[in-house]
Amino acid sequence: MSEKHNESGLDLDATLMETTHKVEDFYHKNKKNILTVVGVIVVAVVGYWSFTKFYIGPKEEAAKVAIFPAQAWFEVDSFDLALNGKGDKLGFLAIADEYGMTKTANLAHYYAGICYMQKGDFTNAIAQLEDFSTNNKLVGPLATGLLGDAYSETNDFDKAIKNYTKAANMSKNKLTAPIFLKKAGLVYEEQKDWSNALSMYEKIKSEYPDATEAGDIDKYIARAQAAKESN
Repeated sequence: MSEKHNESGLDLDATLMETTHKVEDFYHKNKKNILTVVGVIVVAVVGYWSFTKFYIGPKEEAAKVAIFPAQAWFEVDSFDLALNGKGDKLGFLAIADEYGMTKTANLAHYYAGICYMQKGDFTNAIAQLEDFSTNNKLVGPLATGLLGDAYSETNDFDKAIKNYTKAANMSKNKLTAPIFLKKAGLVYEEQKDWSNALSMYEKIKSEYPDATEAGDIDKYIARAQAAKESN
C-alpha cells in the first residue's frame, strides 16, 4: 500500500514538474507577446482612470452648473427656452450635445423629450427619449412609458405597446405599472386586438387590485370581453 502511495506521489510530482516546465517554456517562447498584452491592459486601465478623473469629472461638474437655467425655464413651462437656451445660457439640446458622455447630458435628453411632448412635437420627443437611459426604478418606467405615449401619438401602435408593457415590467408597483398596462390595453383596442386588451385589463385586476386603475377596470374587462366574443 505504501509503495503504491509513493508511486502515486511520484507520478503526481512528475506531472506537476512537467506542467511547470511546459508553462515556463510557453512563457519564454511567448514572453514578448505576453508582456505586450499585459502592457496594453495596464495602459487601458490607466487611460480609463485618467479619462474619467481628468476629463469626465470636470466636464460633469461644468454640466451640472450649465443645466440650472434650462431647469428653471422648464419649471415655469418655458419649453422653447428650456430647449434652446438664451444668450450664453444653454438649453437642454446644447447641453446634451456639448457635455456628451456625462450623466447630466443624459438627463438633458429626458428633459428635452418632455419639452417636445409638451409642444406636441412627438417625432423629436421620440429622438430625445430614445437617447435617454437610466436604471432608476421610478424614472426609468416613466421615461419608457412617455416614449410609449410619443409612439402612440404618431400612430406607431406596435412600438407604443412595446414601450408600455416594458414600462409596466420595469417596476411592478401599483403606482406606475397599472397605468401602463391600461394604456397598452387601450392601444390594443385601437388595433381591435380584444384578446390582448382583455389580458392587460385582467392583469390589472388580479395583480394590482388596490391601484386607482383597478377601480373601474371591470367595465374595461366587460367591453373587451364582449368585443372579443362578437368577433
